[in-house]
Amino acid sequence: MKIRQLTTALTACFLGLSACFISTPTPVKAEAYWPSMPNIEAESAIVMEINTGTVLYEKNSRDTHYPASITKILTTLLAIENSSLDETVVFSYDAVYGGNEGDTSHIARDWKEELTMEQVLYAVMLESANECAYAAAEHVGESKGGDYQTFIDMMNERVRELGCVNTQFKNCNGLPDPEHYTCAYDMALIGAECYKNETFRTIAGATSYKIPETNKHDEPYYCHNHHKMIYPWRGDDDHLYDYCTGGKTGYTDAAKNTLVTFAEKDGMSLVCVVMYAKAPIQYTTTRTLFDYCFDNFQALSIAENETSISDDGLKNAGVLNGNPAFISLDKEAYIILPKTVEFSDATFTLQTNVEDTIARLVYNYAGKEVGQADIITANVTAEPTPFERERIVEPEKKVVQIKPIMIFAVVFMIVAIAASIYFGKRLFDNFYVIRHKLLAKKEQKDRFREIKKRKMRRKRRRNRLF
Repeated sequence: MKIRQLTTALTACFLGLSACFISTPTPVKAEAYWPSMPNIEAESAIVMEINTGTVLYEKNSRDTHYPASITKILTTLLAIENSSLDETVVFSYDAVYGGNEGDTSHIARDWKEELTMEQVLYAVMLESANECAYAAAEHVGESKGGDYQTFIDMMNERVRELGCVNTQFKNCNGLPDPEHYTCAYDMALIGAECYKNETFRTIAGATSYKIPETNKHDEPYYCHNHHKMIYPWRGDDDHLYDYCTGGKTGYTDAAKNTLVTFAEKDGMSLVCVVMYAKAPIQYTTTRTLFDYCFDNFQALSIAENETSISDDGLKNAGVLNGNPAFISLDKEAYIILPKTVEFSDATFTLQTNVEDTIARLVYNYAGKEVGQADIITANVTAEPTPFERERIVEPEKKVVQIKPIMIFAVVFMIVAIAASIYFGKRLFDNFYVIRHKLLAKKEQKDRFREIKKRKMRRKRRRNRLF
């Protein structure tokens, strides 16, 4: 408790000093530079750095559009979070036939067919199978004590939690519905959240997957990723992209082509969303935007570059008694800046009312939030301060003097008790032997006494005769 109070006090001291630092006037910097953005043909697009939330490019990113099958990335994430991959999913009549007529995407599953959740989700992400998306949603909804609509409600609740500004989902697969809509910005938020899940990354980045024989099909089914930047779907390898790590395609007549794509390079993880595009613009636009971002931006570690409050700055600000720092910056945090810009060109503000952390540094550059770092407690045990030492009440120590005679007496008693136990045991073990010996000696004495008496009587008789 004392250490926690000390940590709190030192943290308050650090935050106070930081506030003073932030409020101190700084020299006027040069006008913020942001790389010239490319022109694209797609109606709406955005590129967001996944871990920082930095928007590197956007065009009409908050305009409403139909998402089509990119809806399924959220369906997949919620299924992963609310079920186990080895659970058995049974296809209902509604899953197989409900709204899945005609030329929609499917893998021809049958009523009452059984697949594992893993097999279902690979079919959803790679083959964009509508009946599999419905079956997964229905399975999760029923596991929560509800039904298919329960899952749709979960989707809408999740987008609200993510801060989406223009999204409403009416189904789990993106089939046409006038009330089923989103925007590129919201899909980037959803995509970033999905990509942070390791299982999702594995499924979304797979090029192929084999669904084995089932209770309804005697032959395996081979799924292949339809995203042409990671797999040459139908032999088209013109759009393969070395840094692509996964994604999801979408298309309906109303939505046109929609595309969510993930890519990693030079320490940056990007999600690109393109909406309402004619083929193959969704792919050419995504490549153009990825090249623009990787060529013009860099990731800079906050802990390694923030000289004002990290390392010695933290120690000086946070600890006044010479102990190691009680607080430190998140070592994994970084910011995204143009490659021609120095780390010091970014400014930060301090947020103190942050859940699960002491405080947070939020960095901005050119009017954009470019990253943040949590201020966390270090695993350090501190010595009590002089003020705490005064409050510590030491328990009264009693001194007991032990004399040598007492030690001798105790040893003697222990030896005596041990001897008594030893001889007592021997007596018990040899009781009958000892008894026999005692009786034999008694009999022998009695005989000797009797013999002596006889001799005395004989002697007296002889004396009387003479």
